Amino acid sequence: MDTFFQILISGLVVGCIYGLVAIGFTTVYNVTNVVNFAQGESSMLGALLTATMITFGFSLLLSAVCGILLVGVLNILVERVAIRPVGKNITKGILITIGVSVVLQGLAVVLWGTNAQALPTFSQQQNFNIGNVVVASQALWVIGTSVTLMGGLYLFLTRTYLGRTFRACAMNPDTAALMGIPAGMIRGLGFFMSGGIGAIAGIIIAPMALMQYDSGAALGIKGFIACIIGGFGNPVGAALGGVLLGLLEAFASGYISSGMKNAIAFLMLLVFLFIRPGGILGEFDKVKR
Repeated sequence: MDTFFQILISGLVVGCIYGLVAIGFTTVYNVTNVVNFAQGESSMLGALLTATMITFGFSLLLSAVCGILLVGVLNILVERVAIRPVGKNITKGILITIGVSVVLQGLAVVLWGTNAQALPTFSQQQNFNIGNVVVASQALWVIGTSVTLMGGLYLFLTRTYLGRTFRACAMNPDTAALMGIPAGMIRGLGFFMSGGIGAIAGIIIAPMALMQYDSGAALGIKGFIACIIGGFGNPVGAALGGVLLGLLEAFASGYISSGMKNAIAFLMLLVFLFIRPGGILGEFDKVKR
C-alpha cells in the first residue's frame, strides 16, 4: 500500500501539471478556436526566465512574477504578429503555432544552451512523511496551485461577463464586434492568460524536474492529449483529463514498465479519438448561460 500511495502522489503531481498546460490550451481555444501548439513552450520559457532572473539576484517571487508577465506579453505579440493576420483561417493559425513552437525552442537554445536548469523549492522543508509515504513539499505547491488556477478559470469562464465575451468571440467574432465587444483585445487577453498559465506550470514543476529548451514540447503534447481526454475547450475536462493521464502514466510506469509512460499517453489519445472524440465531458457550450 505504501508503494501504491507513493505512485498515487506522483501521478497527481504530474497530472496537475498536464492539467495546467491543458487549460492553457482551452484559454486560447475558447477565444479563437485555434489550438496553440506553442503552449508547452510557455512553460519552458517561464521556468528558464525565472531561473535567469534569480541568477541576477532577484527573489524567487519577483523572478516568477516577471517570468509570468514576460511570457504573457510574448504570447500577445505572437497573437498580434503571427495569428491575427491570417484572420478566420483556423488551419493556418494552427500551423503557425507549430512554427512558433520551433522558433521558441531555437531561441531558447541560443539564450540558455542545452543545459537543464532548476529552480529552488518554494518551502524550506523539503519533504513530509505521511506514514511510510514521502511527500515532497513542492508537490503540495503543485497540487494547490493547480487546483486554484483550474477552479479560478472555470469560474471566470462561466460566472463573469468577461468570460462570456471570450465565448462570444470564439462563436462569432464579427457579431461580437457589432455588439461592441473589442474582439482583438479579447483575443490578446486570451493569449496573455494562456501564456501566464503555461509559465506558472513550468515554474512550479521546475524545482522537481529540470527544465531545458525542449522540455516544453513534451508538456505541450501531454497537455493536448489531456484536452482530448477531458473535452477540448472545457477547462474542467482539461483538468480532469490531465489528472487522469498523469495517474495512468504513473501506475503504468510503477506496475508495468517505465517504457509504458509515453505509450499510455498515445494509446489514450487514439482511444478517445476513435471512441469518444468529444472527450469525457465534451465541449462547453459556445456561450455559457
